[in-house]
Amino acid sequence: MTTYELGVYGEELARNFLAEKGYKHLEFNYRLGHLEADIISLFDNQVVVTEVKTRQTAEIGEPWRAVTRAKQKQIIKVANMFVKERQISLHTRFDIISIVHNQFRTEIEHIEDAFTTV
Repeated sequence: MTTYELGVYGEELARNFLAEKGYKHLEFNYRLGHLEADIISLFDNQVVVTEVKTRQTAEIGEPWRAVTRAKQKQIIKVANMFVKERQISLHTRFDIISIVHNQFRTEIEHIEDAFTTV
């Protein structure tokens, strides 16, 4: 599986995982220029913007560690545009889904409220 295929597969796993928890998906791979939000959903009267990181191994660190402060700022910028464009006035929460997937295992970690706009 290529890195791209692994990423696509991870996003599919994450969408299904969130749907099973009751999240109502609004948008996938929402773009603002070259910036992107992986999954935008409604849950618990909030807009939830979820970044998905998938790796084959966690040897060099859990996948969620790749969501740097710079990446967080990009996601926040995209989320702000989304809610403005859709005229949504709900609180926005930022989650991360960290996935390790290989021939031996698939582990999904959902980190709710992983970062904030402050």
